[in-house]
Amino acid sequence: MQDLLKKMRDRVLAHFAGPQMTTPVPRLSVAISHGVCDPETTLCGPGFCLVLQGTKQLVIGNETLNQGPGRSFASLIELPATRCLFETANHEPYVAVGFTVDPLLLGELLADLPPPAPSLPEPSSFSVAEGTAELLEAWSQHLRLLDAPGDIAALARPRERELLYRLLQSAHGLVLRQFVREEGSRAQIRKAIAWMRSHFDQPVTVRTIAEVAGMSVPAFNRHFRSATATSPIQYQKALRLQAARQFLSKGNDVTRTAQAVGYDSVSQFSREYSRRFERSPKQDSLAMLDKRAQPPAAMI
Repeated sequence: MQDLLKKMRDRVLAHFAGPQMTTPVPRLSVAISHGVCDPETTLCGPGFCLVLQGTKQLVIGNETLNQGPGRSFASLIELPATRCLFETANHEPYVAVGFTVDPLLLGELLADLPPPAPSLPEPSSFSVAEGTAELLEAWSQHLRLLDAPGDIAALARPRERELLYRLLQSAHGLVLRQFVREEGSRAQIRKAIAWMRSHFDQPVTVRTIAEVAGMSVPAFNRHFRSATATSPIQYQKALRLQAARQFLSKGNDVTRTAQAVGYDSVSQFSREYSRRFERSPKQDSLAMLDKRAQPPAAMI
């Protein structure tokens, strides 16, 4: 499997210089990072990430997840996380590939497969696992489309379907099946998060969000924290501040950014932003503009 990982790494490095880029293949992205990055506070997922070289560390709530070459991360929903990327001991860059799920294609695939075994207790909303030989081969086949862009229109969808199938057969299968579930607490939390994303700049109460999810407030709080490792209000704050970072990266001033993401008080916005990203909005804006950098889109 090491040879396969090396071939995938070489293919990515032949086409991209980094740091994080979309590709001509739908829903496929790559990340390349040199050195050891400072810890980045971000929203992670939903989707899958496979590390090809180097190491990634994610801190989600009280849980620390480490990914080395051949290990993949799966997330059902966007999760507030702290991410740090490490190059190798030989100063070779961190290299990873990311993949977001097409729910329609996944639903079609699941319809063709036998139903799963009777459900165990509802699984976690994220997982880390070693890649099987079959899964890594499916990743490799998908990445080969980078060498043949003329084949993407004809071959991307069947190769994506095979990749989804191998993911379903892997330790990530329970997480992946939840993408298209329409019942259960995880589906209710996903519905609430989708609503929160479209209303992040508006004042809301936990009761309102719980009603969107179709839960009582105590049940909603319990299931939300189980799924995201944070509270609904802290999650909304993370959505606001991540959106603010996107605004600032485009050159917007601090006052306009605070108003755009729902803050009435610029000073409160600055305090909460500084607490989350460890530098003021103005300092972060200047740093991103100086690097011509975008804030991390954290799946990979």
